[in-house]
Amino acid sequence: MKTINFIPLILAAILLVTAASANATDKYTEAMQKNITIVYTSRSATELTNAVNVFERIGEAEKTKWEPYYYAAFGYLMMATSEQEPAKKDNLLDLSLKSLEKAKAVNPTESETAALEGFVHMIRVSVDPASRGQLYSGLAMKAFGKAIALNPDNPRALSLMAQMQYGTAQFFGTSTIEACGTLSKALDKFETYKSANALAPQWGKSMAEAMKSKCN
Repeated sequence: MKTINFIPLILAAILLVTAASANATDKYTEAMQKNITIVYTSRSATELTNAVNVFERIGEAEKTKWEPYYYAAFGYLMMATSEQEPAKKDNLLDLSLKSLEKAKAVNPTESETAALEGFVHMIRVSVDPASRGQLYSGLAMKAFGKAIALNPDNPRALSLMAQMQYGTAQFFGTSTIEACGTLSKALDKFETYKSANALAPQWGKSMAEAMKSKCN
């Protein structure tokens, strides 16, 4: 009876599984990067909505990934910043927070989700600063503080914190030295901080640079 050597068959099976896994990963990364570009650059409500829908579908399929829900939240936030009607803006911000809750359920210690949550609260203030300032400014500062505690090198958390510190100082007529110091750290981190995650957030540098003139 002829002896069959199963080793080559096993190796071939392993290679096929590995190749299939790599292909799936490539498709995931490709789909993510395509739609990340849209939420970074588009201000079309239709394009943003389509991108958000894709992120949510990816999130449902990729149970261990926080990034799809993070970018869905970012897309909702971008739509909210362009919306003028308070009720619609609030609704979009609510949707953003819901997506962030899903991202946090996957990875509760991710600095980026905490920073984006603070950003949502910060935009919420703009709907009605007089009545919302105290509550949502406090929530934003708390979220930024958490983000920085989780990752002191996160430039977005530092930049957003600087904006809140500056706005608070202006409101109360106090010194902006602390805010400008935080901004300086943020600008440094935008130049030096590199994440090992290929899908890590990259936004925020231009926002920080725009604020720089206020501190000169």
